[in-house]
Amino acid sequence: MAPHQHPWARTDTSRWAQWWWTTDRWLLGATGALMLLGVLLQFGTSPAATARLGIAWPFHFAVRQCVFAAIGVVIVLATSLLRPKGVRRVAFVVYLAALLAMVALPFLGHNAKGATRWVEFAGFALQPSEFMKPALLVLVAWMFAEAQKGEVPGVSIAFCLYAAVVVLLLLEPDIGQTALITAAFGAAFWVAGVPISWIMGMGATAIVGLGSTYWIFPHVANRLHLFLGAKPNEPGQVERAAQAIAAGRGFGRGPGEGVMKVQIPDMHTDFAYSAAAEEYGLWLSLLLIALFAVLVIRGLYRAMKISDPFEQVAAAGLFAMVGMQAFINIVVNLGLAPTKGMTLPFISYGGSSMLAMSLTMGMALALTRRQSAAYMADDGPGELDAFG
Repeated sequence: MAPHQHPWARTDTSRWAQWWWTTDRWLLGATGALMLLGVLLQFGTSPAATARLGIAWPFHFAVRQCVFAAIGVVIVLATSLLRPKGVRRVAFVVYLAALLAMVALPFLGHNAKGATRWVEFAGFALQPSEFMKPALLVLVAWMFAEAQKGEVPGVSIAFCLYAAVVVLLLLEPDIGQTALITAAFGAAFWVAGVPISWIMGMGATAIVGLGSTYWIFPHVANRLHLFLGAKPNEPGQVERAAQAIAAGRGFGRGPGEGVMKVQIPDMHTDFAYSAAAEEYGLWLSLLLIALFAVLVIRGLYRAMKISDPFEQVAAAGLFAMVGMQAFINIVVNLGLAPTKGMTLPFISYGGSSMLAMSLTMGMALALTRRQSAAYMADDGPGELDAFG
């Protein structure tokens, strides 16, 4: 091979060559960077987490995160190779599997912190709702696209798919995931171009429904009271997380030198952002935010260029969901919202979160690939080079 020669020529018709030249490499690079940072940051928080849980090996969680990330890379690459029809098929299978698992949770699930959200097998705890999110958005987008053709009652089917998931989430209960799925569903609804009156009606219903959880679920009321000022003598996780971020200042205490991770039980999971900010400082916090901004802004830009209704709505919904989840986690870490028990995509420890987010990004990359006739006609002949 000659110096600087690319292994795949543009005329190469092999599947991997076509994948390389049609995949948005900004999105692919940002995803890879987040996965790598998630693995590296776990080596700083794992020793404190294992000591608190009585696990002998200090890097237990870090090594497991490496395994999850390796599997996640395979999922991203394999899923991003799919055609839109393949994405729909995968979403349908994942939706059914996750739905059945969520139905079985009251009987077979593992209860932790007052909620039954996980199914345990072979030493691994799986959270079905994590995989449900991307599958639901793809199926909803499919139904919205079919509704435009007038052949099936797609909007009604989409609402039924969404309602089934919300009911099961509230039974766990998982208010945070319910709010996230509702917001992402609303975003897909908006992109699909439904009448504004429908969107306003859905928004009002969502506000009333989420507001009623204050009276229905005691833990929601308790978290809200704590957030609004009815705090105990000892600072809670949110207060300590905010203190950790403040202590990091510009360049942090140094790798492995954070002290708040000893005091916060979930520093390696829900509060991984705070752990990173304390040890590495503001620059890493801003880098994480910038990477998520690239994913969301670039992803939505690519989605809006797609002419196919299904691919456009599905891609926009997936990118919006990733952005919303990252936003919610970060504002909780900053002490600007009550705790939600929601992970920071690719950064927080957790197999379900890592694998489900890998599936999400794999689907999003597949849908934003430059498929034949999928993009709007105003894309110039040099548009393909924008992926490089």
